[in-house]
Amino acid sequence: MTTASAAPRHAVGSGPVAATRAPDRPRWVRPSVAVLLLATAGLYLWNLGASGYANDFYAMAVQAGTKSWEALFFGSLDPGNVITVDKPPASIWLMALSGRVFGFSSWSMLVPNALCGVGSVGLLYLAVRRTNGPAAGLLAGSVLALTPVAAMMFRFNNPDALLVLLMTLGAWCTVRALEKASTRWLVLAGVAIGFGFIAKMLQAFVVLPVFALVYLVAAPTTLRNRILQVLAAGLAVVVSAGWYVAVVALWPASSRPYIGGSTNNSALELALGYNGLGRIFGGDGNPGGSGGPGGAGGVGGGGFGGATGITRMFGASFGSEISWLLPAALIALVAGLWFTRFFPRTNPTRGGLLLWGGWTVVTVLVFSYMSGIIHPYYTVALAPGIAGLIGIGALELWRGRHNFPARIALALMLAATGIWDFILLDRVPSWQPWLRYTMLVLTAIVVAGLLFGVDRVRRAGVVLGVSALITGMLGTTAYAVVTAATPHTGAIPASGPATASRSGFGGGMGGGPGEGSQTNSQVIAMLKATTTKWAAAADGSQSAAGLALNSGKAVIAIGGFNGGDPAPTLAQFKQYVATGEITYYVSGGGMGGMGGRGGSSITTWVEQNFHSTTVGTTTVYDLTKPLSSS
Repeated sequence: MTTASAAPRHAVGSGPVAATRAPDRPRWVRPSVAVLLLATAGLYLWNLGASGYANDFYAMAVQAGTKSWEALFFGSLDPGNVITVDKPPASIWLMALSGRVFGFSSWSMLVPNALCGVGSVGLLYLAVRRTNGPAAGLLAGSVLALTPVAAMMFRFNNPDALLVLLMTLGAWCTVRALEKASTRWLVLAGVAIGFGFIAKMLQAFVVLPVFALVYLVAAPTTLRNRILQVLAAGLAVVVSAGWYVAVVALWPASSRPYIGGSTNNSALELALGYNGLGRIFGGDGNPGGSGGPGGAGGVGGGGFGGATGITRMFGASFGSEISWLLPAALIALVAGLWFTRFFPRTNPTRGGLLLWGGWTVVTVLVFSYMSGIIHPYYTVALAPGIAGLIGIGALELWRGRHNFPARIALALMLAATGIWDFILLDRVPSWQPWLRYTMLVLTAIVVAGLLFGVDRVRRAGVVLGVSALITGMLGTTAYAVVTAATPHTGAIPASGPATASRSGFGGGMGGGPGEGSQTNSQVIAMLKATTTKWAAAADGSQSAAGLALNSGKAVIAIGGFNGGDPAPTLAQFKQYVATGEITYYVSGGGMGGMGGRGGSSITTWVEQNFHSTTVGTTTVYDLTKPLSSS
């Protein structure tokens, strides 16, 4: 990559690399890919049920989807279809369909997300292989698999696993489109990103301008054709993302659940507001500003992820999730673009650098300056970009190491990784303290070996290359393995050993009346004995989820996630009670009524009109026993 003459032959052409053609593929490639995918599957599937239902909020919707096709389609929190989760339902579809086939359980719910992780690693390998060969693809896939936040989120039930799979699929399709200026492949990239919208709305669109720009720059066709093809792909995005929004808009609101998180029962408003621009600028249900201690009630962007700014990805909340190889990836990007500055416009190596580098830079900037709600686990969407840069940059710089500037750049990547990994490990001083010092020693030895050209000695090159690989991957690998070995539950999981957990709502969904104690088991027994459409209602999903998951019965989450959505209304709730469709109202345990739009008025009405029983510390109202006939 250092110069056109010193670069590998596949780095100066405009078509796919020779290594992608079966007759020229080395014999070690297929076994190596098989080992990579099997090892990834082992890491993500190993002891998968240890986290239980993981995030009870989504688990409640998955359980509902196994009982009602309408609940599955809309992502409802209960099979009676009162209100949905505050995200689009694509990930719910995968998990609920698995539950319908294998029976609802922690395992059947989480396996689809683990397989999304394996698929993401495979797609990243395929994409990088097509531009820079199988060795670069294998390294990129390994980096993605061993990123700590990936080892956590591909074992969890949030929508991010499917989102990353679809974004990586879009990148692979873009690489295929670049080879022969293929409209078909570029449109398929648009379709993948469009379906990513149905997984997690506008977050899928973060990489969209990068894909378009890379194609406009590097596709081997005329500018006019490139523009028309990008417009066609844009139309594909609109159609593949918009069909679900259109169905929700056209479906009579009276016969479908309320769209959780929206202000007007609209999926489009949810996408543009609470889950869209509100996340970037604050507002629309997101606390504004950068937050900080005491800011925005401790639940804004600053409350969960530190103050906004370019250092956020390296801070206490985000650093150990994603940044282990981020400094090295940025060095690889700068070095790669410099060394390929005179290459042809359509050169695949530079195209790959622009693709994964653009993915990384844009995502880092968006996440760093978001003023609305942001959680550290969002950074799993950054992992493929970093992995792609490491795969291309490290391998090309190693191939060109006989050129001293390339050797310097590679040494800088290793030195930055060793020093930064030491800092990250030092933030968890009680966990394996020997590891960070080992990292420093190995880094110093390998960097010195690179700078002094030890690899020029016979057979020393192999030893140095393997040592560099082990040193660069040691920190992220160790943290990813301990992450996979540590159960994670709650709304805001964090990677690393249990001692490093920073979950905001740990231990399930806040320890509501549905889980954990002898008192709660008595409440669960009461719910199991009911025969009504809904066994109970509770304010917010933080209370309702545990009740539903432990009893197996339908429970209304009044007000949705935080109890603040206007569903059901007081009039609707009175009608449910009048027609005998709810047996109990369970008080306490969540953020009930947060926002004051639904739960508080229902709570007041129930307290004033129905008999209550104290079961341990939980108050249960029997909605079949009014205080008076009036």
